[in-house]
Amino acid sequence: MAQQPIDTTTAHTARVWNHWLGGKDNYPVDREIGDKIKDLFPQVAEVAIGDRLFLRRSVTYAIREEGIDQFLDIGTGLPTADNTHEVAQSLAPKARVVYVDNDPLVLAHARALLVGDAPESTRFVGEDLREIDKVVEAARRTLDFDRPILLTLMGTMGHFPHQEALRLVRAYVDALPTGSLLAVCDGAFPEGGEAAPDPNALEGMRLWQEHVAQPYIMRTVPEFASYFEGLEQVEPGVVSVLRWRPDPTEVGTIRDLPQYAGMAKKV
Repeated sequence: MAQQPIDTTTAHTARVWNHWLGGKDNYPVDREIGDKIKDLFPQVAEVAIGDRLFLRRSVTYAIREEGIDQFLDIGTGLPTADNTHEVAQSLAPKARVVYVDNDPLVLAHARALLVGDAPESTRFVGEDLREIDKVVEAARRTLDFDRPILLTLMGTMGHFPHQEALRLVRAYVDALPTGSLLAVCDGAFPEGGEAAPDPNALEGMRLWQEHVAQPYIMRTVPEFASYFEGLEQVEPGVVSVLRWRPDPTEVGTIRDLPQYAGMAKKV
C-alpha cells in the first residue's frame, strides 16, 4: 500500500485518542479539539482508558479461558501501552498477532513499534478494513485460519453507518474458524429514562462531527448488541465497558460510560 501524506491541519481519530490516553503522537489540532471535548465531557478520558482495559481483558480471557493464541486486531490505532501483542505474548510467548489499519500516521509508527524484531509472529497490514478479502489474505500469512482466532474491533465500527458496520462485522466473523471469538467496543447510548445521554456528551459529539476528519456515529445499546447475533455471548454479555470482567480491586468504584463492550464465540 502506498504511503499517504499525513494531514496535520485537521484533527484525526487515532491522534485525538492518543492525546486522551496521554500519548505524544498527535498535533496541536488534535489536542485543541480533544481538550474542547474533554472540557465538555470529562468522562471521555475514561472512555479511552476503558477501551484499552477491555482490549487487555479480552486478550487475557481468550488465552486463559479459551486457549486462543492468535489475534486479529482491526482498526489498531496508534501504539500505546498494553498493545495486543504485548499482552498476548506476555501470557503466551508464541502468540501470533496481525494488526490492521490504513491511517498514515499509524503506518509511520506501527511497523517499528508494533512489529519490532518479531515479524514472524507479529505483522502489520496497511489495508482499509472494508477490503475484507485483502485483509484476510494478508492475515493468513501469519495466522492459521484452521484454528480459533480472537478478532478485536476497538472503537472502530462507529465510523461506519450501522448497516455497513454490521455487514463488515458479519463478513469478518464468517471468515473466522469455528471456536473463534469476536470482541467489540464502541460508543453507545442507553435509551430513555435516567440513562438518557448527557447533553454535554451530545455537544461533544457535535464538536467531533464538525472538526474531526472521521465522523463517529453513536449506537443505541440494542444496535451495538446486534453485532453478536448468531454467536454465543461470553458473560457478562453486552455491558458498559468498565463492567466487562473488572479486576477485583475495581469493584465498588465502577460507573457506567457511553462506551459498551461485548464478546461472543462462533460455534
